[in-house]
Amino acid sequence: MSTNIGVLIPHFGGESYKIRNALVGVLGKLAAKAFKDVEGDSNARLRSKQAMLEILIERCRDVSAYTRSRVLQVWSELCEENSISIGLWNEVASVASGRLEDKSAIVRKSALQLLITMLQHNPFGPQLRTATFEATLEKYKEKLQGMEPSNSDKDEAANDSSPGEVIMGQDESVSDSCLASSQDQNDRDATIVDITNLEQIRALVASLEAGLRFSKCITSLMPILVQLLASSSATDVENTILLLMRCRQFQIEGSEAALRKMLPLVFSQDKSIYEAVESAFITLYTRKSPIETAKSLLDLAIDCSIGDLAALESLISSLVSKAEISSSMVSALWDYFCFNINGVRPVQSRGALSILCMAAKSSPSILGNHLQDIIDIGFGRWAKEEPLLARTACLALQRLSEEDKDKLISNNSRVFAALQGLVTSFSIPEKIWYGAADKAISTIYTLHPAPELFATETAKKSLSSVFSVLGTNDVSNGDEAQNGASLSSVSPSKLGRFLFVISHIALNHLVYIENSVRKIQKQKRKNEKSQPTTEDLQPDVSKSLEAQGINAELGLSATIDIAIESLAERAEKEIVCCSSEKNLIGHCGPFLSKLCRNLALLQKFPDLQASAMLALCRLMIIDAEFCEANLQILFTVAESAPSETVRSNCTIALGDLAVRFPNLLDPWTEYIYARLRDPSVSVRKNAVLVISHLILNDMMKVKGYINEMAVRIEDKDERISSLAKLFFHELSKKGSNPIYNLLPDILGRLCNQHLKEETFCNIMQFLINSIKKDKQMEALVDKLCNRFAGVNDVRQWEYISYCLSQLTFTEKGLKKLIDNFKMFEHALSEDSVMNHFRSVISKCKKFAKPELKICIEEFEEKLSKVHQEKKEQEETTKNAEAHRQRIDSLDEFLVTKEVSENSGNSAEDETSEVVDPSVDSSTEHMENTPECSVNTSAENSQTTAPLTESEGGGEEIQSAQPVSKGMSRLRAKKTRDPVVDPSVDRSTEYKGNTPEHSADTSTENSQTSVPLTGTEGGSEEIQSTQPVGKGVSRSRARKTRDPVVEDSAAPVRRATRSTRRQGS
Repeated sequence: MSTNIGVLIPHFGGESYKIRNALVGVLGKLAAKAFKDVEGDSNARLRSKQAMLEILIERCRDVSAYTRSRVLQVWSELCEENSISIGLWNEVASVASGRLEDKSAIVRKSALQLLITMLQHNPFGPQLRTATFEATLEKYKEKLQGMEPSNSDKDEAANDSSPGEVIMGQDESVSDSCLASSQDQNDRDATIVDITNLEQIRALVASLEAGLRFSKCITSLMPILVQLLASSSATDVENTILLLMRCRQFQIEGSEAALRKMLPLVFSQDKSIYEAVESAFITLYTRKSPIETAKSLLDLAIDCSIGDLAALESLISSLVSKAEISSSMVSALWDYFCFNINGVRPVQSRGALSILCMAAKSSPSILGNHLQDIIDIGFGRWAKEEPLLARTACLALQRLSEEDKDKLISNNSRVFAALQGLVTSFSIPEKIWYGAADKAISTIYTLHPAPELFATETAKKSLSSVFSVLGTNDVSNGDEAQNGASLSSVSPSKLGRFLFVISHIALNHLVYIENSVRKIQKQKRKNEKSQPTTEDLQPDVSKSLEAQGINAELGLSATIDIAIESLAERAEKEIVCCSSEKNLIGHCGPFLSKLCRNLALLQKFPDLQASAMLALCRLMIIDAEFCEANLQILFTVAESAPSETVRSNCTIALGDLAVRFPNLLDPWTEYIYARLRDPSVSVRKNAVLVISHLILNDMMKVKGYINEMAVRIEDKDERISSLAKLFFHELSKKGSNPIYNLLPDILGRLCNQHLKEETFCNIMQFLINSIKKDKQMEALVDKLCNRFAGVNDVRQWEYISYCLSQLTFTEKGLKKLIDNFKMFEHALSEDSVMNHFRSVISKCKKFAKPELKICIEEFEEKLSKVHQEKKEQEETTKNAEAHRQRIDSLDEFLVTKEVSENSGNSAEDETSEVVDPSVDSSTEHMENTPECSVNTSAENSQTTAPLTESEGGGEEIQSAQPVSKGMSRLRAKKTRDPVVDPSVDRSTEYKGNTPEHSADTSTENSQTSVPLTGTEGGSEEIQSTQPVGKGVSRSRARKTRDPVVEDSAAPVRRATRSTRRQGS
């Protein structure tokens, strides 16, 4: 079989994955067993086997997921058969590591199982710590360098050879002597064997290097394994947990921390995942001696986060109920708590009490026998060394059984003094005090028979501690200045603590009222159910019961319920808004409101602002009127507070207020969504959690601001992005998938938010993929096509067409797209839009029937034709617009140039003109004659008319001007030395004095005074015909020698240009 393997190899190129799977199995069996105890050349056998193994490695990238999975299973079989050499070990481990990110769940499952098998059968030893390998490898490298001859070329060449070449020359069995020695040397407690053989040490160094690479390969997988714990596939989670447990067994770095990430999975709704987590927890932490188990559990509780503590509590409670935690383990935990074991630290005592509190959730009697120890240690001197110990002791007191609580109240009143001292004293650091005081006040309301009285006393002591720095008469002094000085000396930290105490008492009092009402109603229903029948009673009692039945029919029982609820509402209202002088919290409400509005003061004391805003939110959640009066300041602080802690607290409080007073918060919905745009990661995360909770639990309607949540899908923070995706995933499961109805509105709003194109595409792709129903997809085709009609922005065309390309088209959906062609026809001029429609066409062709393919091809041709026509029209329009802009710019340039030249000429005239008295007198005489007045004005208008150039370029047109006496030399030079005939001038002057010539002169002058302009498109100038005679310069004669006849369109163009000049 092995000699004819070449006949089978070509079948790997076949289409059937089943044949490839069979071939892979054959190669695996041959590689494992065909080359053992076979006569012949050993090198040839090794080469044949190596060729088969290389084929198996190549098949790990097969196109079929079933074949890739089968190959990994074959490698697991080879590993169990010890048929993988050390030289190939790391290559196989690298291939398996890469397959952990395969898109197929069955491939990931096989890869995880292969890595588990490789760890179980690894040839490198029972410990795979990287540091141990590095230290041992360094030691043997030094030993090898000392043994090698310094002048031996042969030894140097051997030393330069790679470890892989050395290993490949050896037998592939892991039972070789060098491998056995490598296992022995890896044990930290074992004595390193002194090997004197140079070749054996070289082989050992190569083996150590391979082991170090394998250890680093497995260590690098920890981040990927943590991601697989959150996989939606149960097989991924189960096998990942098994692999992490195996890694912990071999002391792989990071495996312990990765295993703790599995604790939140106890809340999974998948039963198999919960059972896998529970089984792993039992194996890791409870399969030891009681002392070791207790230490493992308390160490776990010490290092856990708040979320992990909740998961750990659920596990411990479940294990206690299943008797997986024995009484000996509980006794060992009490020994740690009571410092009965040598070397116990206060933090370990606190961890032991935490585990005991978790166990008491299922069995409260666990705490009853050590009640005095809880009080002595939890509130004694050890609490000063470990501040969290007091908080844990308060939690333990709350977990007591009802019998133990009664014993505590009747026999030991010292516990309440300890709780009060915990609230009012300053022995605990401020950061830890808030958590301890929170639990202490809750414990007072849980245990004390009259909590409102004891809480009042506690609040008064807390208030007095705020002013403890002042004199006894300072507060009662009537001098306002002295009172102001006293108040200014109040410590911000003490004031913050007082506000926390007073608000937390108010909140706990609200809970106490609700619990009392619930108890009364429960007892009432119990009494009604326990009433005996009338047949078993005496006549008098029977009559009373009949009367009660009549009362029930008349609705008197309902009246009692209404009265109870009315009393409860009244009691709740009196907490904050009571006007009684004895109501301390009622007086603190207005003060707290004014303090929170003083933003300038609170910005100087960030910690005080945090306490004040938290206290304000607690009072707001108690009373609706107080809430409505302070909503504006709450939103202002939530938006503009410099501390992200304050903004986060306000965001969380808004969620609680929306649950309790939904009608009050409804007008502020937009501002709640605005918290999603906060620059702080913490605030955005809390906003996503709050809004998700409100919407998914139907406490807040999904309004037009849901696009803000959609933007968080592409948030920079991976945690926020995951939470946003989870929200839309859960939202798609509600009813008939609300995302379908929200998608058009989200699309329209996202188009106006100026997002990056990649960001927009990723968001819409995720949302569209959550829509699975064909009818909804078909309806979306209509909705998206209709949006083209009301949009003229190219960017929005691109976005809408992209959304169309992401839809899954059915035959009906494609027909709707074709029917709506007129809606998006105008947008086909854009290449990007056309590309998206081509994508739609290519997707439709894959599933289309033959008769539908013809329709698709016709539609494609129609799209291409319209696209080409639109492109040509657009190109023509652009060229025409560019030409018009060039003409307009040239016209403006010529007008500007003419104005500048005229202004320069007028300036020269003013500076260079010389006045001749004789000419002035004659001119004055002529102007005084009535006949010449019109002629003179016309002549003046002629000489001052603006001279313009033609629009097409060319020469400047000048009107003829006579040179008279009194003109300067410079003026004469500018007219190019015209030849003046005195007789002609005198005759002209004489004719001007005659009445008959007056009108002619006026007409002639008015004709020559019209500004002459060129044609718009040509280079020739239009000139009026004018005889060349005496008094006309040679230049003028040259310009008027060949007159051009004006075309019919010239008057229109002149009128247009004249209008432009008048407008300018």
